[in-house]
Amino acid sequence: MDAKEILKQYIAKTISLSDEQFDYFFSHFKPQVFKKGQTIIGAGDKLDSEYFVINGCLKTFYINDELKMYILQFAMPTWWASDYHALYTGNRSTVSVDCITDAEVLCLKTEDREKLCREIHAIEHFFRWRTNMGYVASQKRLLSLMNNDARHRYEELLKQYPQLYNLVPKNLIAAYLGVSRETLSRLYHSQK
Repeated sequence: MDAKEILKQYIAKTISLSDEQFDYFFSHFKPQVFKKGQTIIGAGDKLDSEYFVINGCLKTFYINDELKMYILQFAMPTWWASDYHALYTGNRSTVSVDCITDAEVLCLKTEDREKLCREIHAIEHFFRWRTNMGYVASQKRLLSLMNNDARHRYEELLKQYPQLYNLVPKNLIAAYLGVSRETLSRLYHSQK
């Protein structure tokens, strides 16, 4: 399936657009291809875009002053990635986005998203729904980090995204869960 069809099927789950409206919507996206390990957004960058994943896997992460990495998100096909705080406030990026695997994305500039939202009400509804679902997922993850032990968070992750364990290096899964690589190994082996 090509990028256009993937995006069309994805948004059709939320809104209905005529073929003409969808073609206009799609014309604002720029296809981009990145290699494994390539940085899409670096800390300190000025942002004007968000990325819809067609193929591959991205990670959104933060590195603190002690050089410890915290994974905020893994973005797989049909997921979106950016530093949304920087994107919506105009501040420089505090998080980075790079490629865990080779990746194909569709890039949408903020000015184009806003123009589309003004011109087509259904698209405004789509982006509002998507933003709300992103907030819900972030809140759910934060509550899990505050209330659940490492084992429960690990089991929750594997249940929700079973393909991650074979796709993402174990040190990155550990960083996402907030545990050491050794703890992750113990959790994995206790499941067998």
